[in-house]
Amino acid sequence: MTTQLLDGSERLGVVGSPSTTLELVTDVLGGAVQRKLVGELAALEFQQDGISHVALGQITEVELRNPWHEDPTMRSLIRQRGRVDAVSERQDIHIGKMTLSAVFGKRAQGQYDAAFMGTVPSTGTFIHLVDDTILRQLLARFQQQLFYMGHVYGSRPMLPTWFKHFGSGQDGAGEAYHIGVFGKSGSGKSHLTKMILTAYARHPDLSLLVIDPQGEFAKLASAQGSDSWKFGDTLRGLGRRITAINVKRLVLDTWSLFIEIALEGRIFQTISGPTGEVASNALEYLKQKLTSKGVKLSEISSHASFDTFWSLLKDAEVQKIIYRSADSRTRFSDAVGAANPDEFFTNVWQPITALFDRNRQGSKAISDALKYVIEKKADKPIVIIDLSLKDEGGALLWNDRIQALVIKRLLDELKRIAESHYKDDKSLNMLVVLDEAHRLAPRETPDIDAASAVRSSLIDAVRTTRKYGLGWLFVSQTLSSLHQEILGQLRMYFVGFGLALGQEFQSLRQIAGSSEAALGLYQSFRDPQSALDAASRQYSFMTVGPASPLSFAGTPLFLNVFSTPEAFWTANSLRHSGS
Repeated sequence: MTTQLLDGSERLGVVGSPSTTLELVTDVLGGAVQRKLVGELAALEFQQDGISHVALGQITEVELRNPWHEDPTMRSLIRQRGRVDAVSERQDIHIGKMTLSAVFGKRAQGQYDAAFMGTVPSTGTFIHLVDDTILRQLLARFQQQLFYMGHVYGSRPMLPTWFKHFGSGQDGAGEAYHIGVFGKSGSGKSHLTKMILTAYARHPDLSLLVIDPQGEFAKLASAQGSDSWKFGDTLRGLGRRITAINVKRLVLDTWSLFIEIALEGRIFQTISGPTGEVASNALEYLKQKLTSKGVKLSEISSHASFDTFWSLLKDAEVQKIIYRSADSRTRFSDAVGAANPDEFFTNVWQPITALFDRNRQGSKAISDALKYVIEKKADKPIVIIDLSLKDEGGALLWNDRIQALVIKRLLDELKRIAESHYKDDKSLNMLVVLDEAHRLAPRETPDIDAASAVRSSLIDAVRTTRKYGLGWLFVSQTLSSLHQEILGQLRMYFVGFGLALGQEFQSLRQIAGSSEAALGLYQSFRDPQSALDAASRQYSFMTVGPASPLSFAGTPLFLNVFSTPEAFWTANSLRHSGS
């Protein structure tokens, strides 16, 4: 017996045997055997404790059985004739597997609450096709919290998702989540990440920061929008300003960074100065002398600061500290005396110290940039730190190691601020998006010490910052090469095409659990780049975790993200350019 909720919806089959509280065997009805079933979102009603319940799930597999065709004697006959009209097709039995993802119990007021399946519905219970109308009725109480990124994979209804902020209240999760978006290059992971960013941007109290090593997200700051989807314009339509701070505007703000970058720039090389640990100790001593003479880090790139530095190099007492050997001091003194200070200032000093110059137009120190995104009370901006410096012809010293040093500084400052808020009994309520996560937190120890330090900081962050209200969204091309500790701390996973082989699939199996049917459905994803044209391209994802009110049973759900911006805007009532 059905209620008005399922009346009128298409019947796909009935509950068969053997079924469990996690997976139902579906005996497909004759009228449905020729329609596409795999991926369809289905529902059934059953009674439990005297209360009407509705269970939902996706059909992950369909099996064809014909007992007569399995008989050895009949197989011999079929081998001769090809088919036997009396049994071929007529005796076929189609058996579907329906993986349950959510159960709702009906309240007296006609609304539905989350429940669980504590018994197996009787055989013969009808299983119905789910549509958007059924989902809206089931989730009527939560409609304002829902967000739509696409349709149920292989089905027509939109998959409801929700992305709550990390604070308290009706729209808050009460704690931070760590999220992962994974997929091969071209799988649509950046596209999906921008949708997730849009979903979180609806919460005005949630701070949003993007650390962007490749410059992928910095395009959102463009007033013309990043592409035909106009994600940037959509974010601005939600009342969020987007501020992109690139390397030319980002001011480094610690003496320890100055020493590291000066070493990376081989500051003493052109004057036959010290190297290795001797150079590090020399710079530490010179830093102390510079500060004692009133040189500020924010003014270190000025000619006056350089003159002070150069005079220190020529000072015999300083040279004694740098070199213990008289011969070494003599060689160094002669090299400094023979060097052209103007050339040294232009070719060595300026590329190193320009990163610390606060006089650059629109510049922001790292600490100020983070305060800007966190502490602004109203009209909170979305801040994107763009670390993808293009070739500047030597104007700025920049490479992978320096990028890692800057990211490490960002991470350390974020954790310091989060801890300070926590001590004051405040939730930071912040999400940090980290692109190219597999490069920043690889499973294998990096060869570069700065990169290894970044990895250690990220591992520590995922362990400790959740209670501070600081969540992380990792975007990566791979599962198997991302550090296991980070994978283990993620609460929500979105996995796109391209991870169905080898070590990647083994990592995926650990995330999805023991559901072979779910893994088989993931393996059916098509490569988006194999589409005949751009219009028919599909970006499919498997999601695990509390990303949807239909997934509180912990089972994977599958979706195809929207293929047109108009569908995305309409489904979520979003404003955009020209709307």
